[in-house]
Amino acid sequence: MKAVRYHAFGGLDVLHVEEVERPAPANGQVIVRIEAAGINPGEAGIRRGEMSAIFPSTFPSGQGSDLAGVVVEVGGEVDRFAVGDEVIGFSDKRDSQAEFVAADVGNLTLKPKAVPWKIAGALYVAGVTAYRTVRSVELTSADTVVVSAAAGGVGSLAVQLARHAGATVIGLASRRNHAWLQRQGVIPMEYGTGVVDSVKATAQGGVSAFIDAHGGGYVELALDLGVDRDRIDTTADFAAAAKYGVKTEPGSRPYSSAEILAELAGLITKGKLEVPIANVYPLADVQRAYAELENGHTHGKIVLVP
Repeated sequence: MKAVRYHAFGGLDVLHVEEVERPAPANGQVIVRIEAAGINPGEAGIRRGEMSAIFPSTFPSGQGSDLAGVVVEVGGEVDRFAVGDEVIGFSDKRDSQAEFVAADVGNLTLKPKAVPWKIAGALYVAGVTAYRTVRSVELTSADTVVVSAAAGGVGSLAVQLARHAGATVIGLASRRNHAWLQRQGVIPMEYGTGVVDSVKATAQGGVSAFIDAHGGGYVELALDLGVDRDRIDTTADFAAAAKYGVKTEPGSRPYSSAEILAELAGLITKGKLEVPIANVYPLADVQRAYAELENGHTHGKIVLVP
């Protein structure tokens, strides 16, 4: 089968699609023929070696967690899935950017027919992160929450889930994404100089929570806005989280990732959650896909298809 591989830490040029041995299912696993696999900023950091202390690598390394596809083979001790089932899930072995994956059944949920492949394949990392982050800051209808990178992969889902919780949501994003945010019931606001004053002028009753999906100073901005540390959650700035004692998700209730995926898929089916797709690339164009991702300012998710 074909799979994304890299043999050393580095830039885009280390990424290649290679012929590798197709996996066989162990007990408690199924083989999924991949229909779509989302890509995420953290994977670029791992590939560059920036996160080796947290996510050590052995070479050659595969890449990717998000996946959606069709079960084509079932291992022993599996009774939840059968050949032909369409599933959404994830791999914790960094190998989903491939034609086939051996997936643990506990990491999978059935894909509703109404959820397109490219959306299903983009759902795990961004969706689970947004879901847990929103619950981590414990939003209610009495809250005003600010979300940075509000039109990105995580932010675009977090703003919608925050609205479902009843909160007033201010979304920080570039102007070209403001119309989309307004359609979600979000108050859009541009990044840049004077943003603290702009937020204060808009949120007359003050800001009670902050979700940082960008990093690079937004934890400090949240503190400048007077948000309590236990109601600030960052998905991107772990150094700031350690320095100031703010949260890095997932919240108090131990939701499993598969349960969250099933709930998010249900919201999509009901038309209550939109997953923006910025672009779709064939697996062979993995370098181009990550070049777009690493350039920043994408609206929603980028997806690979075999």
